[in-house]
Amino acid sequence: MTTLRTTLAPAALLGAAALVLTGCSTGPAAEAEGTPTTKAAADGDRIVLTYDGGLLTLDQDLQVVADDAIEGFTRVNPAGDGRHVLVTAPEGFRVLDTAADPALTDAVFPADTGGHAVVHGEKTALFADGSGDVTVFDHDELDGDRLPEVETTESEAAHHGVAIVLEDGTLLTTIGTEEERTGVRALDEDGKELTRSEECPNVHGEGAVQDEVAVFGCTDGALVYRDGAFSKIDAPTEYGRTGNLFTTETSSIAVGDYNDDPDSEGYLLDQVALIDAASGEYRVADMPEGVGFTFRDIARGPDDEAVVLGSDGALHTFDEQTGGALDSFPVIDAWEGPAEWQDAHPALKVVGDVAYVTDPAEQQLHAVDLTTGKVLASSDELPGVPNEIAVA
Repeated sequence: MTTLRTTLAPAALLGAAALVLTGCSTGPAAEAEGTPTTKAAADGDRIVLTYDGGLLTLDQDLQVVADDAIEGFTRVNPAGDGRHVLVTAPEGFRVLDTAADPALTDAVFPADTGGHAVVHGEKTALFADGSGDVTVFDHDELDGDRLPEVETTESEAAHHGVAIVLEDGTLLTTIGTEEERTGVRALDEDGKELTRSEECPNVHGEGAVQDEVAVFGCTDGALVYRDGAFSKIDAPTEYGRTGNLFTTETSSIAVGDYNDDPDSEGYLLDQVALIDAASGEYRVADMPEGVGFTFRDIARGPDDEAVVLGSDGALHTFDEQTGGALDSFPVIDAWEGPAEWQDAHPALKVVGDVAYVTDPAEQQLHAVDLTTGKVLASSDELPGVPNEIAVA
């Protein structure tokens, strides 16, 4: 199949968004075709939390500065520019501006069943599960509710997928159908396929480690893309699924969740994958006995260590090289795994030295200093039970 890549200018994109947003407020979207927004960027982190029926924006002091209504289960991801957050909605990826005067705008990157949003370098790649389309834009050109030009690339078939753009312009995007996902292909800047690998069953999870090496999770290991070619790193066990990966530009190691039991039930996991794309080593670190975590509870710390929010309510850190336990900091009360993955349960995001931990049971958000384990701040009781979290 020939890959179709198109470029859409901001006015055209906003026009498409307006078609699917009939009946909504058109103020910000209409203004976007005129002069750029004059909103100022906010000082410090802005944290966005979803709850049933809305979105909360909190400032660096964990005070609620905006509460926007939105229907249905929503997911949130940073847009990549340090200011905007992308909110999944029926019409696509809707833009939340977390500037000094936060606002959920009417600007939308259209998508059929919007899924993953991946930031790397100057580019953000959005994957539409319902069509397989990949939408790529330069996130620094996103200005308030004024959308940048985009490039759209078709997949061979619709599937729950993901894409990432390397700094040389190579687009890596998953291969799959509604029934199965098998691997990843690499496309050049003109959309021409360079190479592919279909040796990554149930591919899920992605990231770029040191030296622009991309890593993808499989049910039997990890798929690595380096210098124009794919290679495979086998898991320590025949079945060894990694579904989510967390990477940094200063480490060759991708950290992820790990499951070696194909018959496991529930969403709690108790092992952490440490995949070294440089050496090809695949290590597994064990959580303390009886302590689990979910895909929302893993991150990287200021020294590239693995950080995991355990079901015992503590933050646990692990050496990325050896998998050895480093520290444990109590933060919230013990909690149980969710009945469904969409259900609200504690979540973790790390920015620099600070870990942000949601506490659905108490309807709070906590900020923790990872260098000392001290809780720096806690929010007041939030207007809703926090679920997903993103930090801009």
